[in-house]
Amino acid sequence: MARPHFHEELEAIELEILGMGELAERAVARSVDALVRGDVAEADDVIAHDDDIDERYMDIEARALSLLALQTPVATDLRMISAIIHINLHLERIGDMAVNIAKIYRSVAELPTNSTILQQIREMDDVVRPMIRVALEAFSHRDLELCLRLPEMDDPVDRLNLGMYEEVAALAADPAALDWGLRMNMVARQLERVGDHAVDIGEQVGFLLTGEFREFTDASHPVETET
Repeated sequence: MARPHFHEELEAIELEILGMGELAERAVARSVDALVRGDVAEADDVIAHDDDIDERYMDIEARALSLLALQTPVATDLRMISAIIHINLHLERIGDMAVNIAKIYRSVAELPTNSTILQQIREMDDVVRPMIRVALEAFSHRDLELCLRLPEMDDPVDRLNLGMYEEVAALAADPAALDWGLRMNMVARQLERVGDHAVDIGEQVGFLLTGEFREFTDASHPVETET
């Protein structure tokens, strides 16, 4: 593969990554919408179309590894391929989170719901999906400042996830409602992980731009809750 063709392929893979990001974000939006509106058909469709994300993931990985094998890139090109491989994996995992949410909803679709918990789930969704977009915009525009915004954007998600325990505990008197609430706690955890994956994508972009990998957040320091 001649060097100009190498960079053409690299640019083409980058476009595929951005398209995959759109698919992953849309899957999250649809899974949460299905849950909040009680739309079983929508949830089933999210699950059925996960193959689209998986196929794109495998294609991107194969093409990126092929570039590594055939071109032995160095410096910025090597960092770019490394970032693509890692970002690709994070987006595939986000797609998995969307499917998990849809499956969790399907398992308790007949149980009574709670409007406060549904609202909190919607609020988490309203934060994590823009995080995905910001992470991909940072990648597309090579914008380190956008990367560094992601941990602050993630803080409300962590607080909402922690607050879900209290809301679920309040359902203890009703076994059916509690069963539903416990599953919603799992949904909140999936959305919290989506936010984490967006931050991780930002870290990969930071590595691409600076040549130095560093974690934007420290898991050893818990998020402080509001009092």
